[in-house]
Amino acid sequence: MTEREFEQMMQRYEKLVYTVCRQLVNDPATAEDLTQETFLSVWSHGDTCPENEDSRRAWVCRIAVNKAKDHLKSAYHRRTTASEAPGETSAALAQAFTAPSLADTVEARLGAQNVRRHISGLAEPYRTVCALYFLHDWDAEAIAVKLARPVKTVHTQLYRAKKTLRQELVCAS
Repeated sequence: MTEREFEQMMQRYEKLVYTVCRQLVNDPATAEDLTQETFLSVWSHGDTCPENEDSRRAWVCRIAVNKAKDHLKSAYHRRTTASEAPGETSAALAQAFTAPSLADTVEARLGAQNVRRHISGLAEPYRTVCALYFLHDWDAEAIAVKLARPVKTVHTQLYRAKKTLRQELVCAS
């Protein structure tokens, strides 16, 4: 992977990686650190990067999820050893680690085909706006220019489409 390809990949997936990390660790500063760690891993393992765009996106997301999981494991270890005596476990921590984790939920929903299928099922104008936003990583301003719509209209359409997608994904699981 060349530096130029890496920079393009960073620009394309930076928001996605940050969002995945932020959802898993629930801390903006930690999510930023994990985003950087993810791209360091992408750079160091660039020779194994898939050629297919969908596979590449899933590959980068998988690295981000693994970085976040590793962080959560180590953070859990530091929290329990610092705050509790050996052998003691609070009920809240025990319950949090027996329930299905957010990491597993995100992992189950990262499949590009699943996302594409749900987006293609949306009615217009939501389908086009979502495809440009989620699949091509365009921002709302660029979409507004491309579709000759006001930016506020695009934001509203994205909001409504996200709400619909969220409901469909909850029902699908």
